[in-house]
Amino acid sequence: MLQRFFIFCSGADTDILDQCSPGERTKYAGIGATVFFTAVMAMIASSYALYTVFDNYFTAIFFGLVWGLLIFNLDRFIVSTIKKRDSFFDELIQASPRIVLAIIIAIVISKPLELKIFQKEIDQVLLEEKNTMTLENKDQLALQYQPSIEALNTEIEGLKQEVADKETAVNQYYETYIAEAEGRDGTLLVGKGPVYKEKREKHDAELAALQELRTANTAKIEAAENQAAQLSQQYETKVAETQPVIDGFDGLMARVNALNKLPLLPSLFIFLLFLAIETSPILAKLLSPKGPYDLKLAEQEGAVASWVEQQKAQRDVLVTTDRDVNNRVYADIAEEQEIYDYKRKIARELMQMQADSFYKKQKGVL
Repeated sequence: MLQRFFIFCSGADTDILDQCSPGERTKYAGIGATVFFTAVMAMIASSYALYTVFDNYFTAIFFGLVWGLLIFNLDRFIVSTIKKRDSFFDELIQASPRIVLAIIIAIVISKPLELKIFQKEIDQVLLEEKNTMTLENKDQLALQYQPSIEALNTEIEGLKQEVADKETAVNQYYETYIAEAEGRDGTLLVGKGPVYKEKREKHDAELAALQELRTANTAKIEAAENQAAQLSQQYETKVAETQPVIDGFDGLMARVNALNKLPLLPSLFIFLLFLAIETSPILAKLLSPKGPYDLKLAEQEGAVASWVEQQKAQRDVLVTTDRDVNNRVYADIAEEQEIYDYKRKIARELMQMQADSFYKKQKGVL
């Protein structure tokens, strides 16, 4: 039962194989088994690849099964259409398009499995890329908010420095009138004279101005700090909104690109393995000698070709004979006086009817 299933997978004619030796049936069962297991590998590979796209088991398995059946049908068709010939070179030319197709199928099958085999290495590459993208994303977003934040911080520092400068000036005025009162500077007279009073009034005026400046600048600093805090919050919100896009950067194309950044040799070995599996049925057909199955198949195809050629020749003879007979029959009839008189009578009646019809039509016009 299993042997017949694998023979079916090989695309061989079971009726002809039943007339061959067990060794011949075993050979084609082996070819069919290769075709079957290649389709199974294609189904597994495509299911994994589609799972990375749809992230759904049922969808991935369904489309993977469809893809596996498609590959099975293609491989079965490729193997079944290769016929043994007398020249190996002719067989190679016949199989060359199928070998190219087998190479394409091997690439398609091997790539998803490479993604699964090297999953940990690919995850490491993707992690590094995500970290780089995260830093670049923050830098790009900072270009939108950082200049405004820095300008506000500069404004805040300027307002604080203005208050500090004013406090320094007020302290100097305070020291001046105190020194005047103590006789350490100015008029060098101890006591609170007119000069002291003048300096004290100057200090008091500057102190009042300092209080007004401190109040005004405090309000400005608070407003600037609030605005800077809002911009910082907007920046953090924007970073948080864009981060999921970076975190989700692990789709099929991203993984394929990450795989291409890994060393080539391991991937090449896996590709060559699947290429060998995919082309093994074709190579087996090319390298194997002509067996009983090939001879019986050629005999059957030759018999059908001969029968078709005979039928075509018979139809050609029939058409030629029928044409010659018809020519002779009509030639004999053309010489009979009775036929001539009958057609002459019919022609005369037709011309009379045309004349009568023309007369009636002209009379109606008039």
